[in-house]
Amino acid sequence: MRSRFTTALLLLPGLAFLLVGFLVPALAMLLAPPGSDTADIFVRLGQMLTDPYDLAIIGRTLLIGLIVTVVCVGLGFPIAYLLARTPSRWSGVLLALAIFPLLLSNVVRTFGWLVVLGSNGAIGQLLTGLGLVDEAPQLLYTPLAIVLGLTQLFLPLAIVTCYSAVTQVDPGLDDAARGLGASRGRTFRDVVLPLSLPGIVVAATLVFAGSVTAYTTPYLLGGSGNRMLSTQLFTYSSVTIDWASASATAIIMTVLVFVVSGISSVVGRKGATA
Repeated sequence: MRSRFTTALLLLPGLAFLLVGFLVPALAMLLAPPGSDTADIFVRLGQMLTDPYDLAIIGRTLLIGLIVTVVCVGLGFPIAYLLARTPSRWSGVLLALAIFPLLLSNVVRTFGWLVVLGSNGAIGQLLTGLGLVDEAPQLLYTPLAIVLGLTQLFLPLAIVTCYSAVTQVDPGLDDAARGLGASRGRTFRDVVLPLSLPGIVVAATLVFAGSVTAYTTPYLLGGSGNRMLSTQLFTYSSVTIDWASASATAIIMTVLVFVVSGISSVVGRKGATA
């Protein structure tokens, strides 16, 4: 009893800070923004869910978020596995290099893609120099540019999360499976992957949530023709000052994140018990 009381006492300051500093402002923004009431928000929400323009933005946001999540986890987990299982003394250095982009501002990394994908950028000059095209293709301000920028942005996060999950799997299990005749591929598929699945789910959730809510990268690489919910939210809250639309957009973003997170958690639990 005393131990539980001590634990609750230690958790109380953090929970109070979370409630006052996050939950209350978030609920106020979602349900009671300045100059609007709850009825206006839900009316605007219903309009957005029936308007083809807004539905296109929602669909684009969801599709890009899912693509970035699949690419980041698909690339990040094998890299994390190799880093966690390599016996080389350079494994720590390689891990540091893998997560080094996290130390840089996402604005700096996104501007790098402006240089690479622009009409006079490295890719365009390479294609025209090789004679593959007569004119540099328009790669900037496309969904592909957004996917590339967000993948670079969140791949290190996926690697770190998956690396933590793989290191929790006892390497002795790999040796035991190999000793029983399993190949490296089957050991990876039947031993390491299921035991690492909870970490993979966490990585997927973090990447998807970050991709759906990211603003700078979609704004700089997508332009006005490829709006996402985050850029639309900025327009409503800072340009047109339409708080009802801003709150409705924020509600849609929040629901998307929670729904996909819930689905991934269910999939992770089923995969772990399979």
